[in-house]
Amino acid sequence: MSEGLDGEKNLRGGADPRPNASPVSLARIVDYNLPMVTTGFMFLLVNMYLMKFATDVLLIAPGVIGLIFGVSRIWDAVTDPLAGYWTDKTRSRLGRRRPWLLASIIPLSVAFYMIWSPADGLSEGGLIAWMSVGIVLFFTAMTVVVVPHQSMGAEISDDPHQRTRIFGGRHIAWILGSFAALGAMFLMIEAEDTREMASRISIVTVFASCLCTLWMIVRVKERADYQGRGGSSPLRAYGDVFRNRHARLLLIVFLAESLGVATINALTIYVSEYVVGTPELAPLYILLYMIPSALSVPFWVWASKKIGKKRIWILSMLVSAFGFGSMFLLENGDSVLISVLAAVLGFGGGAGAVVAPSIQADVIDFDELQTGDRKEGTYFAAWNFVYKFGVGLTLMLTGFVLEASGFVANQVQSESSLWALKALYGLFPMGCYLIATLVLARFSLDEAEHARIRDALDRRKG
Repeated sequence: MSEGLDGEKNLRGGADPRPNASPVSLARIVDYNLPMVTTGFMFLLVNMYLMKFATDVLLIAPGVIGLIFGVSRIWDAVTDPLAGYWTDKTRSRLGRRRPWLLASIIPLSVAFYMIWSPADGLSEGGLIAWMSVGIVLFFTAMTVVVVPHQSMGAEISDDPHQRTRIFGGRHIAWILGSFAALGAMFLMIEAEDTREMASRISIVTVFASCLCTLWMIVRVKERADYQGRGGSSPLRAYGDVFRNRHARLLLIVFLAESLGVATINALTIYVSEYVVGTPELAPLYILLYMIPSALSVPFWVWASKKIGKKRIWILSMLVSAFGFGSMFLLENGDSVLISVLAAVLGFGGGAGAVVAPSIQADVIDFDELQTGDRKEGTYFAAWNFVYKFGVGLTLMLTGFVLEASGFVANQVQSESSLWALKALYGLFPMGCYLIATLVLARFSLDEAEHARIRDALDRRKG
């Protein structure tokens, strides 16, 4: 325990004692999750509207912008593992997570402004280069935000159900930011000068993001007993991830799930305009997804405690598979059908957003039992890389498929283009969710096994 006491002395403002199963206060959950409001805003706006902004406003070819998203994910293969390992090994007066959140403020602000405010007068090649730098920098900065923040959430409590509450709050904060992003997207769509509106929105967003992140850094203290307890080297740390049988299964689940869920972000606007014929209702369809997703959080938190997190997650993925598969049936004028299916998908998606990170934290406890390390950053970086790789792969695939099918922006689409849109939006994610369900069925770390793990860890620490 001497390491923990030394670490406690080095934490500005004092450190929290080792958490137990007592409830985490609502105020602490709110303070911890406040940065996710602006982070969710930026992430959703980029993933949902940037491709259409680039193809229809900046007039960049779909294949080119899709390739840029794909390249950003290749770069993530380098940055994600390093960020995860470094945040685990960081020792500072602020702890191991908050210094990274502080360091993310400037690059995230610059990147978000760049992608929505490209300089006037750029040549075609210059515009592509500008957007390439902005997108790669944006997702790199998002890594520096998301990995430490998720890792810190897993450390706030040892109790699996308190973790579900914490990450349930995180999901609600993310959805609130997404609500605001829908409003921003609507303003861009309706604006006479979309580029000018996008630039103004980016400035306001950057200011709000800085305030939220600084508030969380000041208000939420870190655990002293986890200081300096990362892996001894990056290779060994990530080797432990792949040797962890529970983590390996989750990597496959997250990859399959991310391939499916990315279609909502990438294609809802396209499907609304070109398939259903209601471009003005695209924000409403997305809102109908988000509202049930947020409102269902208390239900999923309660249900996961009653019947288990794994069962809840499997149920939600089956609901999502049904909802996505039904999207393939959409035709022109089917505004009611897409609205109902959006609500179904939102209800199902809420469970995964709440339960998955809570299960991840339990898997990290298993790793501590095996290795003696606390590698939240390493684990969340590995899972986030797989998730972002899946999203990037879907965006890249979307760009190539649309171009190959004869898609032409701002025109009536051919039958082949419409079929491609519906297949990408319906059949592809349905298959991904079914695969994820089959893999998750083999996951064995339930609440009873986690209780045994925690007992063993508590005995070890004396």
